[in-house]
Amino acid sequence: MSAPLCFIDTETTGVHPDRKVWEIGMVRLVGDERTDTSFFVQVDLDEADPRGLAVGRFYQRHPLGITLSEGGPAPLPDDDGSYVTTEEAAHRVARWTHGAHLVGAVPSFDAEVLDDLPRYWSLIPAWHYHVIDVEALAIGYLHGLDSRPVEDGRFDLGTLMDLPWKSDAVSRALGVEPPSDEFRHTALGDAYWAMTLYYAVTRGAAK
Repeated sequence: MSAPLCFIDTETTGVHPDRKVWEIGMVRLVGDERTDTSFFVQVDLDEADPRGLAVGRFYQRHPLGITLSEGGPAPLPDDDGSYVTTEEAAHRVARWTHGAHLVGAVPSFDAEVLDDLPRYWSLIPAWHYHVIDVEALAIGYLHGLDSRPVEDGRFDLGTLMDLPWKSDAVSRALGVEPPSDEFRHTALGDAYWAMTLYYAVTRGAAK
């Protein structure tokens, strides 16, 4: 049996080296069995980048962000598991990613921030060292095609290959419409987007 896949995305306090994760979304695939989870994480905002928080709509979605925007006291993680301590998040990440290949859009970004989380709580990340970037996978796949059919015409390969890659353009070239504004830059929404792109390549949906 192939190794498990864990499609993953995180929302963080920025893109700087000391960034912290505040939302995690994971879709684990073992054979034909698929499970998913997403949750907000207790976070320290001391070194947060306001622009990074704005991307994931921290002040509109995270329990702490919502409370701060309304002028209330900082909430504690709740009992329903949707807002958890960093220790609980570390254990969940360790369990869900164990033995799996991490798959995502630039998953090295997510792996880097998640690597610190289990280690802080004396756990060792046990995902496979070979992470899979769906954007790189898609570019290589599209490069091998003579054309890239999409609803509104064809992409010029030269433009599509220009760096930095535009995830929307790559996605549409595969025939996959990017997530709506409601789901974009939500951890689980972007994890499912990565999974859809992965399937579009590996199952030949763009042919």
